[in-house]
Amino acid sequence: MSNATDINIKGYSSLTGRGVIYNSVLALLAVLAAAGIAFGLHALYAGHDQVYGVTRDVPWGLLIATYVFFVVTSTGLCLVSSLGHVFGFESFHEIGKRAVYLAICTIISGFLVISFEIENPWRMAIYNVLSPNLTSNIWWMGTLYGAYLFFMVSEFALLVRGNHRAAGLLGLLGVAAGIAAHSNLGAVFGLLNGRQFWHGPYMPIYFIASAMMSGCAAILFFTYLAHRINDMPIDSKVRNSLRATGRLGMLLMATLMFFITWKVLSGLAGYPPGKFEAMMTLIAGSYAPNFWIGEILLGMALPFSILLITKAESPKWAWVAGLVSLIGIFFMRYDLVVVGQIVPAFHSLGAEGYKGILTYTPSLHEVMITVGGLSLCGLMFLIGEQVFRGHQ
Repeated sequence: MSNATDINIKGYSSLTGRGVIYNSVLALLAVLAAAGIAFGLHALYAGHDQVYGVTRDVPWGLLIATYVFFVVTSTGLCLVSSLGHVFGFESFHEIGKRAVYLAICTIISGFLVISFEIENPWRMAIYNVLSPNLTSNIWWMGTLYGAYLFFMVSEFALLVRGNHRAAGLLGLLGVAAGIAAHSNLGAVFGLLNGRQFWHGPYMPIYFIASAMMSGCAAILFFTYLAHRINDMPIDSKVRNSLRATGRLGMLLMATLMFFITWKVLSGLAGYPPGKFEAMMTLIAGSYAPNFWIGEILLGMALPFSILLITKAESPKWAWVAGLVSLIGIFFMRYDLVVVGQIVPAFHSLGAEGYKGILTYTPSLHEVMITVGGLSLCGLMFLIGEQVFRGHQ
């Protein structure tokens, strides 16, 4: 009787053994994920041109940015987790299993969002096999990410079964597929000659570096949150892993800040047509708040300062740094996708109808699908903590 009283006082559900707050959040995420899917299905029925904010001049919008955010984070989680159980760095062992599971959650959420962005998503799966186009970066992206997901699911299944040797091999294959897929995603942008803001050989390298930064931020955020949810103490091994992840994140943030500095300078020096106008819109125009507050302050400067001041020793402050960085990284992906399209191809020629900077505003359907994808990721995370008992 006393045990039952204690359970009721703590607010725990007898059905799940979890707190009322946990179950309420779980239900809310399930409702939001279902709502996002419903909006996506309606978009497929009504037509993208009727419910999405994208146009012929700006064909990629919030959904592409959200997809990039998810797959970049997934690849980063894979790469950081592999440092422990694939490459043998002891400091990263404790975060490996959960990071692999999160990599699966994020890639599935990304696939959900992109499936509603593609007008006929079933054709992608069918003709990817029946009519492959080996010269298409988009074809390689779908194929490589499909292989990546297979390797990650297989690796996690082996980790659950305790077969770490085989899991290490699958993890290595997952790393190879993830790097290939992600650098190819960078090439989707970098090889577009008509979009000067994107064009250049640095994009695949930038995507890999920013992916690892995203992975570090996700690990800092979700690991501490998981221990709070499971009411598990953060022991010395987990603390060491978080410290190592935080310091790796600091290094990557510093690298990205250096990289972005030269990206801005190269976009201004010599007034390169197309690139200069886009860069000015980003740093001093309508997207300046996104850039300075979102990308620079939240994405890198603030979390870097938090981790530097605390020396990445405090799991709670590392969690704050991870959360802030993830928010900033989302702005980073959005700016990358949208700003690269707002300068018309004929802008520098002064062609009538193409003299001004293009605009884009996400529609309700795009916002709700994005919310649905984020909610699905959170839902899978919470379910995973319960089903796999905190990934111990």
